[in-house]
Amino acid sequence: MTEMVDHSLWQRIDEALDDIRPHLQGDGGNIEIVEITDQNVLRIKWLGTCESCNMSVMTMRAGVEQAVRAKVPEITSVVAVNGMAR
Repeated sequence: MTEMVDHSLWQRIDEALDDIRPHLQGDGGNIEIVEITDQNVLRIKWLGTCESCNMSVMTMRAGVEQAVRAKVPEITSVVAVNGMAR
């Protein structure tokens, strides 16, 4: 992946995450991008209260993955590197 394409992909993903961050932040949590693999798997890290939330699996599928894949369809899946949604 070229640096320009990689930067663009990160930016579009970050913009998609910005759509759901206010909901996470309202409960004391947040999310950050850890990496995008060569297979276009987005690896994220839960922050704050999201790290130990028992709803993070549902939030991952119904919120994060849906928001990202709607705006960045080349992402094949989203996985968390910490917390409940591994």
